[in-house]
Formats: sequence, C-alpha cells, structure tokens
Amino acid sequence: MLLQPTSTGPLAGQVAVVTGAGRGIGAAIAGKLASLGAAAVLCGRTRSGLESTAGAITKDGGKATAVVCDVTSLESVETAARSIEASFGRVDILVNNAGISGWNGPLHQLPPESWDEIFNTNLRGVYYAVRAFVPLMIRGGSGHVINISSLAGKNPLPNGAAYGASKWGLNGLSYSLAEELRSKNIRVAVICPGSTNTELSPHEGKDPARMLQPEDVAHAVAMLVTQSPQSFVSEILIRPTLKP
Repeated sequence: MLLQPTSTGPLAGQVAVVTGAGRGIGAAIAGKLASLGAAAVLCGRTRSGLESTAGAITKDGGKATAVVCDVTSLESVETAARSIEASFGRVDILVNNAGISGWNGPLHQLPPESWDEIFNTNLRGVYYAVRAFVPLMIRGGSGHVINISSLAGKNPLPNGAAYGASKWGLNGLSYSLAEELRSKNIRVAVICPGSTNTELSPHEGKDPARMLQPEDVAHAVAMLVTQSPQSFVSEILIRPTLKP
C-alpha cells in the first residue's frame, strides 16, 4: 500500500527527497518543505541524525521519513529510490544537498583520495540521485530538481580548489540538465549560497551571526518549488547582508 501525504499547504500531496538531511542546510530544507505540506523523505548516511530531524518535523505537525542512503554509492541510491517508490509511488521534488568541503590547503598538496572523496560526494552523488529519481518525475509528468552549490562555484577559492571545482562542475551539470528536462515539465535550479553558519563548514574569523543561516537556503528552496507554472528560476545566488 502506498503512503499518501495528508498534510495541507501548497505542496500537499507531493513527495520531497532531500539528501544530506540529517543536519544543517539539509535539515532546514526538509523542515521547510514539510511545513508547506510535502512528505519529506530524509536521506543521509547516519540514521540517528535523520531520525532526529524527522522527529522534529513530525513534532511540528509535518510528515517525514528517514531513509539511510550514501550518495557516493549508486547501489545505495538506487536502493533508496526503489524503497521510496514502493512507499509513495512518486517523487515531486529532489534536493541534492549532500556535500563536503574537504581539504583546506594548496591543490598541489591535496591527497588524491581527498580529491576523489570531494568529487564523489559533491558531483558524482548528484548524478547518481538524478539517475535514480528523475525517471519517477518523468513518469509523473512534472518535478523540481534543486542542486545546492556554493558561491565557490562562481568565484575563485584559494586553498579550496577541489571543492570549488566540484561546485563549478555542479553548476555546469545543473544548467545542462535544466535544458534536458524542460520539455518534460521538470524544472532544474541551482542555489549558490555564500558563507553559511553550519557545523560542517566553519569559517575562521567570521561572525556566525552575520553569516547566512540554513533557514535562508531553505527559504530559497521554498520559493523555487512554489513559483508559478509559467516561470522558471534557474539560479539563485545568496549572500549575507553584512559581510561576516
């Protein structure tokens, strides 16, 4: 038996998959989409974090399900997709948020295994998720794919060249994917936040109170998935009002 979302709101009846949803930006996005009526499916590698986020969402009256998934493994992502399809029969929103910052230092000193870890998570993982979930959107006749990138994908990032390159690559992937899926009534957008206050991305010497907050990114996601059918916002750049 398929699970039927019963919430009210502009996203009522829709199913939203969010990767890296155990904490930080992913948790904020999942909570925001659930508050708008979607059934939020939280994906990530650590069950305890996912269940904590899901518990907070349900306590606030939203609907959330935790699914353990490692985006660097195609088998893991495909298993998650089959489980979600069996439970809900559809996916309307895919937010590719899972990512790591990795190495902080000159590129010529970067260990090859660190390069692989950064790209396998930040870029290959998005490809795996698109491969697994977009066919469900095509079958349903509509959908949103939102990739969480970074301003490091628009500007130079000394001592973070691999991370920056992975985000430049994610931006390029997003632009091309958007053109591939427009005719399928699936909108693809990329969000590029600046310095954001999360435990995964500390910024030495910056004032956390002036940095972007996870809720700022979640707000941008909400704008994208509730825009009018005739409009297509393909990219959002977010900067803090005051330099931190």
